[in-house]
Amino acid sequence: MEELTLAQGFTIISLNSLDSLHMTTAKRMALRCISAAVILELYLEDYFTEKEEQLVLNREVFAKPDILLYQEEVLKHLFKNQDSLEGTFAWWLGKASTLSDKSLKRVEHTIMDSLKGLNLMEEIPNLLGCDLFYTTADITMREYRSNSLEYNRQTEGIRSEVLEEGKLTDEDIVKLWLLRESACLSEIFTKKELDSVLIRFNEMYQSSQLAKRLFEVSIHHMGETAVKNFLTFKKQLMSTPFGTGLNFDFPFIERSQSVFIETEAMFSNPEKRLEDVLKRLNGYGHEVTVLRGGAVPLLKIDNILYEAVADAIVGKIPVHGIRLRRYQI
Repeated sequence: MEELTLAQGFTIISLNSLDSLHMTTAKRMALRCISAAVILELYLEDYFTEKEEQLVLNREVFAKPDILLYQEEVLKHLFKNQDSLEGTFAWWLGKASTLSDKSLKRVEHTIMDSLKGLNLMEEIPNLLGCDLFYTTADITMREYRSNSLEYNRQTEGIRSEVLEEGKLTDEDIVKLWLLRESACLSEIFTKKELDSVLIRFNEMYQSSQLAKRLFEVSIHHMGETAVKNFLTFKKQLMSTPFGTGLNFDFPFIERSQSVFIETEAMFSNPEKRLEDVLKRLNGYGHEVTVLRGGAVPLLKIDNILYEAVADAIVGKIPVHGIRLRRYQI
C-alpha cells in the first residue's frame, strides 16, 4: 500500500465518522488542522527557506513536479496574488487555519479525492440513518468512513510511539500537536493514558526544538473546542452505566449513541435477531464485524464499537428490534 503523507494520515483519523454533507463544528476543526498539517508536511519536507525566525516560501513551489493537488489548494488560498510569503511558524499555521468555510470545503474535496483514489476513504449512509425514526422520516444522512485497516494502522502507530519509551520523530510530534488542536486526543487515548500523553508533551517540549516552537502555537477556537468537548463529554456520559441506562430509556438525549433498528419479526432467538439486523446494516453499506455473540452482541460498525440490545418501542402496535448503544473501552 502506498505510504501516506502526514496530512493524509491525519485526515484518515480526523474525518472518520464525520458528516460528509454539512460543515459541522467537529468537521470545521478537523479541516482547519488538515490545512495546518499541509504547512507542517511541507516544512518537514524542506520546502521552506528559513531566514532567522522567518519561514519563506516562493510561488515557484507551484511549479515543483512533486507538489500534490491538496497542497496546491491550501497554498493558493494563502498566496492569492503574492509572489512570496514570509512569516513566523505561528503566522503560517494561523493563516492556514483561518481559511473561510468555502476554502475549507475545497481543501476537503481535494484531499478526500486523493484518499478515495487509494480506496482509503468513502462516503456512506450515517448509521443514524438506519434508526426507525429517521428512515420513516426519509432523512438523508451521510458520513465519511476510513478504511478500517488504515485507520487502525494510523491510530495504533501513534499510540505505540507515544505510550512506549523512546525518542519521538518530528512527524510524531506534529501528529500529537494536530490531535491536540483538533480535540481528537480523547478519541485515541483512554483517560488513564492521557496522563502519560501529557508527560510526553512535557518531555518533548524540553528536548525538541520543533516541539518547543510548535506546542506554543494554538490554532483552535475556544468556542468550537468547548462545543466539541461538550458533545464528547455527553457521548462519554452516555457510555457509563448510568448514562447507558438513561439513554436506553430516553434515546432522544443522544441519538447517535442509541440507534433503534426494527426487525421484520419478533425473534425470540438472539442469533436470528442479530442476523436480521446485520442484513439491514450491510444493506445500507456499513462494514460490520461481530466481536462477541450471546444475548448482548458486541459489534464493530465502521470502526466504532456498539452493543446490540434487544428492545421494543411500545405504541398502538409494538415494534421489536435491536438498539445499538455506543460501547466505550
